[in-house]
Amino acid sequence: MALSGRVSSNLSLIQKVLRAESVLIQRSGLQQSSEYSRNYASAPETKEKKIKVPLALFGGSGNYASALYLSAAKANMVDKVETEMLDLVEASKRSPLFSQFIKDLSVPGETRVKAVNAISSEAKFSDITKNFLAVLADNGRLRHIDTITKRFVELTMAHKGEVKAIVTTVIPLPPDEEKQLKETLQDIIGHGKKVKLEQKIDPNILGGLVVEFSQKVFDMSIRTRARQMERFLRDPINFDSI
Repeated sequence: MALSGRVSSNLSLIQKVLRAESVLIQRSGLQQSSEYSRNYASAPETKEKKIKVPLALFGGSGNYASALYLSAAKANMVDKVETEMLDLVEASKRSPLFSQFIKDLSVPGETRVKAVNAISSEAKFSDITKNFLAVLADNGRLRHIDTITKRFVELTMAHKGEVKAIVTTVIPLPPDEEKQLKETLQDIIGHGKKVKLEQKIDPNILGGLVVEFSQKVFDMSIRTRARQMERFLRDPINFDSI
């Protein structure tokens, strides 16, 4: 009960901090989406409605994720492709052999392509996912499938108007406190966006909670407070200032 009380106390404090930061968060572009400047789709331009990525991603993984999103969005299959990619990543984690295969660059590209085509057919993946995996296999990028999928999920969340927030505690938040935190984050993010709260348990923080969202971290953990106190106690005292 005492531990739950400390979590509740920290929750009240972090709610005040989060609300105080709301203006800065809005300025950082939380409620804005930008068009990705490069289109990696191989199909020629048509008079169809132009599809835009809801979030600008950079780097190799971001480029591949953006290309996959554009193809999936044009076919109105974003949810299905997302599920297929997540299933494949999960399967790679469960299978050491498959995980080793996708990381082994010594395997010829043709062999990699045949293997992923067989896997896609067996799993009854959509043509979009199947073709995308074949491109990754041919380009030696299968080893980045986990990162690419995470970036793709960032795009699908932006597409759905979702904002991911991660709260880390020693014990699971009670339903009422989880609801309070979610409502606080929702107030900050504003209408038109939906908070998707993910709870993580980490005994190493010793107590309190850590909230991460929109590239911001609010650390109210006992571990961090203890470290700050330790540094304070180690600093020499300037008696001249007393």
